[in-house]
This record gives sequence, C-alpha cells and structure tokens, in this order.
Amino acid sequence: MQSNDPVSSAISVSQLNRRVKSLIQQGMGRIWVEGEISNLSKPASGHIYLSLKDDSAQVSAAWFSQRQRGPTIAFKNGDRVLAYGRVSIYEARGNYQLIIEQMEPAGEGVLKRRFDVLKLKLADEGLFDKDRKRPIPALPARIGIITSPSGAAVRDILSILKRRFPAVPVIIYPAAVQGDAAPGELANALQSAVDRDECDVLIMTRGGGSLEDLWAFNDEQLARAISECPLPIISAVGHEIDFTIADFVADVRAPTPSGAAEIVVPNQSEWLHRITGLTARIARVGQRAVEDRGQELDWLGRRLLASSPDATLRHQSDSLREHSGRLRSAMRQQLLEQRNRLQQSRGELLRLSPSLSVQRSISRLNQLRQRLTTSTSNRVLDAGHKIALLARALHSVSPLATLDRGYAIVKNASTENVLTNASDISSGEDVRAQLSRGEIIATVKKVVLDD
Repeated sequence: MQSNDPVSSAISVSQLNRRVKSLIQQGMGRIWVEGEISNLSKPASGHIYLSLKDDSAQVSAAWFSQRQRGPTIAFKNGDRVLAYGRVSIYEARGNYQLIIEQMEPAGEGVLKRRFDVLKLKLADEGLFDKDRKRPIPALPARIGIITSPSGAAVRDILSILKRRFPAVPVIIYPAAVQGDAAPGELANALQSAVDRDECDVLIMTRGGGSLEDLWAFNDEQLARAISECPLPIISAVGHEIDFTIADFVADVRAPTPSGAAEIVVPNQSEWLHRITGLTARIARVGQRAVEDRGQELDWLGRRLLASSPDATLRHQSDSLREHSGRLRSAMRQQLLEQRNRLQQSRGELLRLSPSLSVQRSISRLNQLRQRLTTSTSNRVLDAGHKIALLARALHSVSPLATLDRGYAIVKNASTENVLTNASDISSGEDVRAQLSRGEIIATVKKVVLDD
C-alpha cells in the first residue's frame, strides 16, 4: 500500500538519476550508432566530447582517453562516423550520453568490416588456397578482358599488349565495374567467356578508386564465380595498395591493369631473341647430325672394304704367316726348355747315385770313428787326472792320514762312542784306540781332568 504522504515517498534527484542510469545500463548493451559529429571538443585531459546528430535528433557522447587505443583518426565537425559504446547518464546534470569505446568513419568502416567477414568466410572454405590456383599460359593464343570498354584500364592493357606482343588477339567482354549492378554484370561476362570458350586466359580489371568504387569486386557471388571458372583468371583491380576479394580468389593478382598486361604475355623482343638462339642451336644440332652421319658412312665404307673376299684372303694369309712364325718360335722355345730340364735331371740323377751315396757314407763313418776314438781317449785321460786330483784332496782330509802321523782315534769299547773329553770315561772301563794300522784295546787306570 503506497503512502499518501508525498514527502515520505519522494526520492532525491541524485537517486533518480542513479536509478535511471542503472536501468539504462541494464536494459541496453553495447551498440553501434551512426551520426554526424558536431560540438567537437578536445580538452587538455585527452578526452573527446562531441554530439552525434542526424536530420532530426542528436545525442551527447564522450570518448575517454583510456578508451582511445592505437592511433586516433583526426575527426572533425561534420564527419559522419560509426561509434560503438554503451549508453549511460551523467548524474551531475541528468543528461544521458553515449560512452564511446571505438569510433571509425562511417561508410568505409562498415564496408571494411563486411570485407573482413567475407574474406575470413571464403578463406575458411578454401577459396584462397594455393593448390587450387591455375597456372597462366606462357603464351596464350587469345586473351579475354572483362571490364568496362570505356575505362582507362582497358586502354592501358591494350597499349601494353600491343607494345609487348601484338600478335596475340584480345576479346573484350563488357561489364559495369562500379555500382549495384556491377557484380552481376561481371559474373555474367565471366560466364559468357566460359561458354564461348575463345580464350586461354582472362583478365578482370578496372582502374583505381575508393573502397566504395571498388566494392563490386568484393561481392561473394562474383568471388564464387571466379573460383568455379575453368579458365585461369588474372585480377587487376585498382592500384597496387588496393586489395579486393577477387584478388584473393583469382589465380594471379596483378598490382595494376598495366601489371596484368605485363604478366599475361611475354616480351616479344625477348621471345624473338630466344627464337633466334633456338634457331641457331637447331642449325648447330643439324650440322652436327650431318657430320656424324658422314663419319658413320665413312666408317661403314671402310668396314665394307675390309670385309670384301680379297681383303679377307689377305687377312687370312697374313694371319696364317703370323701363326706359323709363332708356332716355330714356340717349338724352338719348347725344345730349349726340354733340353735344359734333361740336363738338370741328369745332374740330379748323378747326385742321387747309390755308389756315390755309399762312398759318402763310408767316408763319413771313418770320420766319425776317428772322432769317437780321439774323443774317448781324451775323455779317459781327463777323467784319470781328475780322479788323481780328487784322491789327493781326499787323502789330505782323510782321518787315516792323521793316524799316519802318530795320532789315534779312541772310542768307548762298550758304546763305540768316540772320546773327546776325559770325563766321558771312568777308571776300569775298556777303550779301543784305532791306529794307522790296527787297534789297541786297553783298560783305563786313571782319569786326569783339565783345570
């Protein structure tokens, strides 16, 4: 239930503007607005304030510096533009305005967006792929030109074709190159060229102009007609900096109409120079072939003479004499080798004779017997000398030699132990004294020990 008290239900102006601002921002998204610039203002802050108007209304707009990305076009009052942004309210004054985020010239800007959208679409379909491009013939038999017959482009092309290669005929397929009807006329002219099948290559061309002037060559249906054309097409639209959809779809893009004429035919003087060179080469090849055939005939004539019966008989007679000489020489050489081998065999047989072998064996046996006798005698004498020396040396260290000098070896008679100390024997025990000759057995009467 609403209050009847107007004071309690009233809101402030700020609240009103804030609610209206919220409603506008929630109810309207970002939009494109087309209009003419007026009241343009560029304060030191870098922001741009302006009005957009048409024949019956206007709206305030603000383009803040932080939204001005990249280089900014020098807009001025009276320019027709496309502004993209959102609608808002300046609460302090209660004025609604367009907050611009992007602004571009009208007309060209729209066309540019349409151009980009169509270019992306056709590229995704593969109409620009290099593998579908057809090669341009090196020297076409006939050239077709699709253009306005009254334009400057066709005059430029014909002038250059006449200068470069006037022998190639040209057929012009007339069509409008500007305006709403131009895309259809261009497509019909292209189809007419295909149906008549008179040319090897087509040039679709027009002179320079603005984007609007060249827009007929950005038509989607014309682009598809170019892609389906069985004849190779050169696109030469506008100046070098101008690009159209037809340029991307065509098999070759020429920077200008004159450039298309330079591409489509070769330079006649260069071809004449090449033909002259080829003619000279053909003449040289022919002359060389004639010379080769002459040499072959000479060789065959010599072979014919060489294979005649008279030549064959002479050749066989010479061969017979040569083989006879070689046979006699071989026989002499073989007899000489047999004689040498016979002499060698005789010497070897004499060397291996049994009587000579027995004589050599007897002589060898006598030599060995003499050497054995001499060696045995010498070894016996050496052994006798060594024995004598060893006997003298043994005798010098023998105990018997000591006994010969009056010494005796005294042993305990019962134990046979040699006595070297008087304490080893006691009085009354028997001892045996071995002398140089014989022994003495005695009884110990007394034992005298050293101090």
